[in-house]
Amino acid sequence: MLRAALLGLACVLVVCASTTPSRAADYPNRPVHWLNGFAPGGPVDTIARIMAQFLSDRLGQQFVVENRPGSGGNIAAAAGIAAAPDGYTLLFSGANNAISASLYKKLPFDFMRDTVPVAIFTEVPNLLVVSNAMPVKSVKELIDYCKKNPGKISFASSGNGTTVHMSAELFKAMTGCEMVHVPYRGSALAFPDLISDKVQLIFDNLPTALAQARGGSLRALGVTSRERWPGLPDMPAIAETVPGFESMVFYGMSAPKGTPPEIVAILNKAVNEVLDDPKLKARLAELGGVPMPMTPEAYGALIAEETERWRKVVAFAGVSVE
Repeated sequence: MLRAALLGLACVLVVCASTTPSRAADYPNRPVHWLNGFAPGGPVDTIARIMAQFLSDRLGQQFVVENRPGSGGNIAAAAGIAAAPDGYTLLFSGANNAISASLYKKLPFDFMRDTVPVAIFTEVPNLLVVSNAMPVKSVKELIDYCKKNPGKISFASSGNGTTVHMSAELFKAMTGCEMVHVPYRGSALAFPDLISDKVQLIFDNLPTALAQARGGSLRALGVTSRERWPGLPDMPAIAETVPGFESMVFYGMSAPKGTPPEIVAILNKAVNEVLDDPKLKARLAELGGVPMPMTPEAYGALIAEETERWRKVVAFAGVSVE
């Protein structure tokens, strides 16, 4: 009986040992759901859908982008963290997750603890754009106008805790400007009000803000990178007027904690391969971004670094969300 029991246990161990590799070997064998915490049509959604199409083509299964906007991306993050760690529910991750760790006081999860970094796609600055009705054509003129009209200027954001929101809070703290925050459930929803001057400005992610500026709907004043962005050499950096000002956006992919490392490796390899595709490089360049292939470990280190950096910004700006 003992020999039979040991033999049975050995068989179980062999089966268990072979389960993960075989499961990874045919991954993915059904559609993959990719949770995006922002509304359709915004910059995050644009990047997510571009990447989803390239990954669908690369891996032979549909990557389905699911928009779950609200709470600065935390609704989608909570859903992704609660999902089965099998590689079939992923989370579009980025700077908003690093910000939320210190901005929100009562999150039901710890993003660093409860997720696994998979890959990063690109990094871009935000672009400060103002309503055409605003009588300003430079960052300095905006600061002067704000100080002459304290509390009379409002800024839009794609929600509490996004870089769109926090870029403005950092700008307020570093310049002494008094402005009113008007959050939306995605920056795309804010543009009609910006164009009609119901709200006066936004520090939006470069892809969509640049499109609005190039189309003449809004006026661009500066980028939030430390120096002028390579793709926009004629656009001043806000730091040229406000020394030390910087707010960058990164776009990536994370998975629920416990996702098998073999599946993470498959996804990371696929992302890095498509980032080397000339067609994707050209598409990202149109949006002002550059490919950033990384290992999962390097992406995890970046998230940790950004989480600490934004913790300092949140403390400096003196803002919080319950």
